Amino acid sequence: MNGIAIKAARPSLAHPTRLSSLLFEAKAAVFKARRLARDVADGPALLGRGRLPFRGHLAGSSRTPLWSDPRAAERVLQWGKVHNLRVAARALDGTVIPAGSVFSFWKQLGRPSRSRGFVDGRMLKEGCLVPSVGGGLCQLSNALYDAALQAGCGIVERHGHSRIVPGSQAASGRDATVAWNYVDLRFRAPRDLVLRVAVERDTLDVMLLAAEPNGIHSQRLETPPAPGERAESCGTCDRTTCFRHETVSEMPMGRTAFLVDANWPEFRAYVARAKKAGDVLGLPLDGARWGLHRYAWDTTDYARVVTSSLVTLARAAALRFVQQGSRRRPIELWAAKIQARQMARALTPEVTAICVAQSLLPYLWRDGHLGGRKFSVLMTRLPMEVIQARLDAAALVHPERRTLSDFRADPALVAAEAEALAAADAIVTPHAEIAKLFGSRTLRLEWSMPKTFPRAAAAVPGCIAFPGPTLARKGAYELREAARALDLEIVLLGNDLEGAGFWDGIRIRRAKGPNWLDGVAAVVQPALLEETPRALLTALANGIPVIATKACGLGEGSGVTIVPPSDVAALSEALGLIRN
Repeated sequence: MNGIAIKAARPSLAHPTRLSSLLFEAKAAVFKARRLARDVADGPALLGRGRLPFRGHLAGSSRTPLWSDPRAAERVLQWGKVHNLRVAARALDGTVIPAGSVFSFWKQLGRPSRSRGFVDGRMLKEGCLVPSVGGGLCQLSNALYDAALQAGCGIVERHGHSRIVPGSQAASGRDATVAWNYVDLRFRAPRDLVLRVAVERDTLDVMLLAAEPNGIHSQRLETPPAPGERAESCGTCDRTTCFRHETVSEMPMGRTAFLVDANWPEFRAYVARAKKAGDVLGLPLDGARWGLHRYAWDTTDYARVVTSSLVTLARAAALRFVQQGSRRRPIELWAAKIQARQMARALTPEVTAICVAQSLLPYLWRDGHLGGRKFSVLMTRLPMEVIQARLDAAALVHPERRTLSDFRADPALVAAEAEALAAADAIVTPHAEIAKLFGSRTLRLEWSMPKTFPRAAAAVPGCIAFPGPTLARKGAYELREAARALDLEIVLLGNDLEGAGFWDGIRIRRAKGPNWLDGVAAVVQPALLEETPRALLTALANGIPVIATKACGLGEGSGVTIVPPSDVAALSEALGLIRN
């Protein structure tokens, strides 16, 4: 809990009055002005943030529960506290504290104002736990103090709570209250340290990391335990005549935020079933308004809809002129990062659950928006670490296939996605291969089958369709080799990205219009990676056999022949049946 502890205004057991509160604020103003003047003249420096300059070894740590008051009447302020901790964690995580320097809680965090994203939480004031902007930050200062003692830091300034706050460490004297800006927590680092702060599902985790191990020397308490008086809130106090008495008429329920990307029909149906009145929606842009089916999500019955239209339109314009995957992927990642930040505006304190598109996941995780919330992931592709490992293995075998190595994501982004996926409550996907990766956490959706359409020409033996595009990871090389040996005709749907002349010596024709299945005996996709097997689903819906790898996500079933990736012999055998 955020608390105020100034010697000149130590609260008494009598409940506060308007006059006592005015005197309290006046005295606090004097202390604030005095602290400001001192810090301007000779205050601690603002410390930098960044990645670990060394391999971190734990020097001190604290893990405390987020939800300290389960009462329904405290629901809103508990949400507010956790929200404030998320904002503070984003500001403090990664702070580098050089040896001999002083860490100041308020210098690093800054003023907890509404304009910076802080909201109401509980704060200890005049012996009472009252709503206040930034309330709840004392849970963080308590944890920092405890970790600093473990790390052997010299305590420059620390103030204990004036009352015992439920769920805090005040009773043991290992607490540290803070109040902007005059009640601070300051400590001096005995060696280079890095501060890590994370709001997890149910805990606040604070760690101080050092370059060398075996450096934990917990200090003795500098002060005796706090007095035995217990802080009261309006929910636990029977004094209803107090001018601060709160009346709560209705207990709000938590909301779910659906932060989506491309409008897959499987996800559209899932969200329509899962949403309830009052939930919030974040989407790249209003597809219905702009006439873009890719983003045409249903926006009705939501309490709030947040879009990222300019970034999405800029991405679409840029990708229109970029065909090569090595140039497309950075554009997509850049857009997803900006979209995630803009959609995070939908994540107000009462949002207790999130259903998030995979493209946005690592950015929201890295920025701390998922902490203290349940979240599920709308999964469209394999995790980046799996994709890159698969491509790396293939590139070792076939170094001449340059597109296998044309793009790799930032390792920090790959790690963030992996961490977020490990913490997710559920993985929602129709993709069979993805579903198997996550076991019991997977909610497997059925693929949405396209509409059938009449075919103008019957199937011709030896005529197959390749959805493409012509890329190594889509199985183009294996298909070319098998088609040459079997003298197959290939109907090509995608762009040629492996260079001019790739299909020389192979009978090919380009698909035109919606009747691309005319004359096709089978649709073939021997891919290493495939996210959206829409062409394969179209073939199945129209009764045309499919030859594909497990990477295509269909699973084995009627009309689907599964072949191993990169196995030309197995592919040729399956194609031979079609040829004959």
